[in-house]
Amino acid sequence: MALLIAGLILWIAVHYFKRLAPVRRAALGPRGKGIIAVGLVAAVVLMIIGYRAADFIAIWQPPGFMVHANNTLMLLALWVFGSSAAKGAKAWPAYKIRHPQLTGFKIWATAHLLVNGDLASVVLFGGLLAWAVGQAVLINRAEPDWTPPDRAGRATYIRLAVISAVLFSLVAAIHIGLGVWPFPV
Repeated sequence: MALLIAGLILWIAVHYFKRLAPVRRAALGPRGKGIIAVGLVAAVVLMIIGYRAADFIAIWQPPGFMVHANNTLMLLALWVFGSSAAKGAKAWPAYKIRHPQLTGFKIWATAHLLVNGDLASVVLFGGLLAWAVGQAVLINRAEPDWTPPDRAGRATYIRLAVISAVLFSLVAAIHIGLGVWPFPV
């Protein structure tokens, strides 16, 4: 559990660095991107190793139907995250909300909290959910003005639907490869 918590702390620290210490981040210049990238990779590795090594300590037993809720929310999370990816005009909800990628991340974390009732999952997904909420608050404080982008056309929606479905299939395959069956039994 210590590695999981260390990974979470590193993830949060690296992400918050730009917002909480903008002068120090700016002083690093272009090489700062490499330092940040190394820190994020290290954080992810620590979280994965820590999560996989953590003892299973049950907190609650998720009901079986939560698998359906999780899968629906995961598809929505991929859509919301990807809605800001197109250049120029954006798909729904990216033209309505300021932080579609953080919102997609929050949906992802919430979906995983619904189907995992063990302590390590609550620490991991709850910690990442709290980070995403805090990140949005820090961005809004640092940059209070926001202008919504234009609405995208039909072609963007079709691409986003296909990409979301392909990514959902890929994520499901990764879970299956790791020995976690992500569908109802």
